Amino acid sequence: MFAALEPLDDTSLNKTVTIRGEAHSVMQAINRQMAHYSYHVGQIVMLAKHFAGPNWKALTVPKNKSAEFNADLAAGRKSQR
Repeated sequence: MFAALEPLDDTSLNKTVTIRGEAHSVMQAINRQMAHYSYHVGQIVMLAKHFAGPNWKALTVPKNKSAEFNADLAAGRKSQR
């Protein structure tokens, strides 16, 4: 991804590209691709969570643990995540 973005300059960003017959600005194409990547990452995380079952460790604040997390943060304790 970064190799594809590196050669772009201001004039490149004003160009139009066609994706599946639809015109997009280069910025729209970049946003579309980033959304596509994040969609697949979500799929991978969902499958990992499924296969890990009860051994799954939350990637963020675990469900129903926001109050505990916020209290730790307010008390100056670092998160264990």
